[in-house]
Amino acid sequence: MPNTERLEKIAKLIRYFSLISTTEAGSGHPTSSLSAADLMAGLLFGGFFRYDAKQPNHPNNDRLIFSKGHASPLFYAMWAAAGEVTEEELMTLRKFGSRLEGHPTTAFRFTEASTGSLGQGLSIGLGMALNAKYVDKLPYRTYVLLGDSEMAEGSQYEALQIASFYELDNLVGIMDVNRLGQRGETMYGYNLAVYEKRVSSFGWETLLIDGHSLPEILTAYEKALTIRNKPVMIIAKTIKGKGVSFIEDKNGWHGKALNKEELARALKELDTVDTAIRGEISKPDELRPAEKVSQKAAQISYEKDKSVATRHAYGNALVRIFPQFPEMVVLDGEVSNSTFAEIFKKAYPERFFEMYIAEQNMVGTALGLSRRGKVPFVSTFAAFFTRAFDQIRMSRYSDANIKFCGSHAGVSIGEDGSSQMGLEDIAMFRTLLDSVVLYPCDAVSTERLVEEAAQYKGIVYIRATRKDTPIIYDSNEEFRIGGSKVVRKSDKDAVTVLGAGITLHEALGAYEELKNEGIFIRVIDLYSIKPLDDAMLYKAASDTNSIITVEDHFAEGGIGEAVRSALADRDVPIHCLSVRKVPRSGKPDELLDYEDISRNAIIRKVREIL
Repeated sequence: MPNTERLEKIAKLIRYFSLISTTEAGSGHPTSSLSAADLMAGLLFGGFFRYDAKQPNHPNNDRLIFSKGHASPLFYAMWAAAGEVTEEELMTLRKFGSRLEGHPTTAFRFTEASTGSLGQGLSIGLGMALNAKYVDKLPYRTYVLLGDSEMAEGSQYEALQIASFYELDNLVGIMDVNRLGQRGETMYGYNLAVYEKRVSSFGWETLLIDGHSLPEILTAYEKALTIRNKPVMIIAKTIKGKGVSFIEDKNGWHGKALNKEELARALKELDTVDTAIRGEISKPDELRPAEKVSQKAAQISYEKDKSVATRHAYGNALVRIFPQFPEMVVLDGEVSNSTFAEIFKKAYPERFFEMYIAEQNMVGTALGLSRRGKVPFVSTFAAFFTRAFDQIRMSRYSDANIKFCGSHAGVSIGEDGSSQMGLEDIAMFRTLLDSVVLYPCDAVSTERLVEEAAQYKGIVYIRATRKDTPIIYDSNEEFRIGGSKVVRKSDKDAVTVLGAGITLHEALGAYEELKNEGIFIRVIDLYSIKPLDDAMLYKAASDTNSIITVEDHFAEGGIGEAVRSALADRDVPIHCLSVRKVPRSGKPDELLDYEDISRNAIIRKVREIL
């Protein structure tokens, strides 16, 4: 058993660092940090956590996620106690330019994933644990520090059920039950039995302890190492503000730093702090995953003018490119027979993870896999990604490399009606910094763009259509992110029509009918919605009198707004056809007509302009 007297000194040092850094910052969460100081001292310096601080990306390092990200002063104080952060740097907490931000971000090299939006860390840890057990096959463990307030989040229970389903005995949750949330007592206060019943009912091993008793803490960590075929949750009763009597278990201190006078009182209560002591972290075994050899992907082979749904081509593409991108994993929200991710599942079952109907956890899990070097492709209906937008936006702050495919986009899905129609998804993914949004119109462009997505480092959204659409491109046609395709053009073009996905085919239908009347329009496949092909847009604006955008999406945040923004400095009329009525059930063609985004609507608009 580790030396508890030494660990108590380190825990006191961690409390000291948490207090002085937040007072210097003038803000922060010292009380939330003090409650978990003993838990973290026992983990990091008790011989259980195995980590090479000189190699934070070592594949066999244990992983620690601070789901209660507001306890960042504790997080930085721990690493200061390990000798990896100086006291001088601790005093830069929350200051502009410091890597010690208000909630942990990946600017700090020991941060596994950016946290702070509660209820997400367990899903991220789940992804890392999945990677260890099923992909890299390494013995590292993932630990997640959880707050009791965030146990009200539904995403936590999504993670609990999936972690036990996959028997992740390498995942350890540490619940810091300090009774007080931001505005008062949490839902269950100190009723640890409720937490224990809930967590154990999801198939977890539970260990209830006094979170300030180092012998109990160390025994729990030791016991966690012995559990097989199920994850472990250590449920620790703690005191918010522990170690400073006038803030211990006192409401009204959440997110408040002590002033100078209060700090002096607090440090006096801490008594003698050994500021020279430093903890030692055990090193991991020198194990690495088996080397994955990249092989050239097979050629695309489709017959032109045949009809194939782009969602089907998505599944085909995953299988085709996997040999070239062996770090790929595929996750799906129990709709793989609709997204056609099932094609990949059948070909590479060991790289497919069923996430069931729990989209928030699915995205968090994908982030965990991404942070361990994998390239997750995540699929569900486009509409259902909206419920996971917080997880998606937070993944951006962790420099995630995730590819999302939303199928069943727009009113063109038909009879299933509005609940199943993705009509906000383009807007949602466009808002993310440096994201890529792609909307292929046929099987060939889908396959090429899935391959482009795999090569791009960052967040990519691929929008897929439910119905079969004609293949208009040769199998050897090339596509690039930020590009477009002029599919119909003449010297007589009066109007440019920009379509994407399903509406590109509507534009082509309009072209044929107008051509018979002697009216010529330029038709452009705007398959890359973000980034746009600005050069093409500028040329279209100068060559033709007007531009029409047509999209199976709401106007707000969609293609029309993107094009208007890109051409804001150009004197060209832009007419936007988009979904503007509450969608209804019906046949796809009926709904495209109803929303005025069909070939008939395009023809009417062209005639109106001319």
